[in-house]
Amino acid sequence: MAIYDTFKTRTAQALPTLTATEIRRIQRFGNVVCYRDGERLFDAGLSTFGMLVVLKGSLRISRHDGLGNTSVITEHHAGEFAGEISQLSGAPTLVNGDAVGDLEVLTLTTEALRALLVADAELGERIVRAFILRRVEQIDNKEGGLVLVAPPGHARLHALQGWLTSNGLPHRVLDPDSDQQARALTERYQPEAHDWPLAVCPNGDVKKNPSSVELGRCLGTLPELIPDHIWDVIVVGAGPAGLATAVYAASEGLSVLVLETRAYGGQAAASARIENYLGFPTGISGGALAGRAFVQSQKFGVKMAIPAPAGRLLCDTYPLQVEMCGSLTLLQGRTVVLSCGARYRRPSLANLRQFEGKGLYYWASPLEAGLCASEEVILVGGGNSAGQAAVYLSGHAAKVHILIRKDSLASTMSSYLIERIAATPNIELHVESEIVALEGCDEEGLQQVRVRDNRSGLETDYDICRVFLFIGADPNTGWLSECGVEVDDKGFILTGFDVPGAASTSRAALETSVPGVFAIGDVRANSTKRVAAAVGEGAAVVSQIHGFLANAAREC
Repeated sequence: MAIYDTFKTRTAQALPTLTATEIRRIQRFGNVVCYRDGERLFDAGLSTFGMLVVLKGSLRISRHDGLGNTSVITEHHAGEFAGEISQLSGAPTLVNGDAVGDLEVLTLTTEALRALLVADAELGERIVRAFILRRVEQIDNKEGGLVLVAPPGHARLHALQGWLTSNGLPHRVLDPDSDQQARALTERYQPEAHDWPLAVCPNGDVKKNPSSVELGRCLGTLPELIPDHIWDVIVVGAGPAGLATAVYAASEGLSVLVLETRAYGGQAAASARIENYLGFPTGISGGALAGRAFVQSQKFGVKMAIPAPAGRLLCDTYPLQVEMCGSLTLLQGRTVVLSCGARYRRPSLANLRQFEGKGLYYWASPLEAGLCASEEVILVGGGNSAGQAAVYLSGHAAKVHILIRKDSLASTMSSYLIERIAATPNIELHVESEIVALEGCDEEGLQQVRVRDNRSGLETDYDICRVFLFIGADPNTGWLSECGVEVDDKGFILTGFDVPGAASTSRAALETSVPGVFAIGDVRANSTKRVAAAVGEGAAVVSQIHGFLANAAREC
């Protein structure tokens, strides 16, 4: 029987055994169910449950993917429990569970599991830690979960891998030229050029060149949302600010729906290391910080929908309504919190989009870092995110060329990052420089980059096929026009006393020009563009939401 690395090195945390006393504390949250030898308790990609505590017998847990590959992970014996992160959100499980001998288990629903985690902090900590370690093991071992099939280097493959990785979803990639199962799948479905990649969901469904919405449906990150339900809070955007609002609001008893376009954590999740966030003296990656906040939100019952871009905000009725992009679905909320951040800024290059995902990237995750091993790369940008990315990439690439239009980094980057860049031998800073041309082809991707030194006018060609753009972002507020939310001349949302005529109203500090609509984080005018500031605003807005809801109740 295979016991994976995390289970070998951290058995007590990943596979804890509960005492009889602890099981008695759990019993009031569940029901006892019996199964016969060989009976299936749950199926990968199909079944949902909260947690199962083994009382008698054994429960075999097996990895399973849509191609029929199965491998035993472990067997839970008396006192052990089954479950991982999927169970906190009510998403389908990614493993199979079978009875070994006569089996007796204490069964908890998703709602009962959350109630247990909140009611019993000590047990809750152990259970959540085990769930996290089990998901880490699923990701690291690349067995089970979603299967992607495509030729190596396909641009769409990179985009889907990026989405899956950013959302902490286990998956693996198969090459049809070298893998027998992948070859058989392509022979069966005969994909055309526009059909790549093929995606095999855990339940066996096969999709051709799926959108992230389709993957969200098959993996449970995009649940069915009921238009008739009225949420206390709809949060648009799951960056640090939005996640903070979700955690604090849900922990205080409010019903919370979070709509996120791409992945939880927003742009902050792409930071390789955040070293000035309070409480983390050695730093923490943006992905790790976002992952912890996501699990925390699930613990308190936040409904998270990814990918779920908001298309319109309608404010002429109450409750407020958010229309989903690409559909006529209207979601209702007593309050709406806008933490929709910004969209990546793109330089004015004619063929830019041709190379997106095929040599040109807007973040630097381990996925991208693995592509540029021992290569020279170019990184454009002079802010903190650019500095963190450059330092991170320097540990993988042969050389990192940083291009900035200014004559130094002093006005845009923290001093500790400037010092670190200067001390890193394989980072070269090019001041007053910019990219003026990209060369390559659809098949091979980016091949060459032309850079101009604006001081001398000299243009130089670099045989570089990886470019990282960190040139800032524009506020994501275009979709708010029909609601009348007032913005400044740059498109950032005005709140509190910054709203014209605010002195004559009782508007809260983070409330927009529309009652019940709040704005936090980077999208808010005059906000401090730092992760800690965004988290602070996300927490602070919850008390203002309570105040608004209390006034609304009195008026009714």
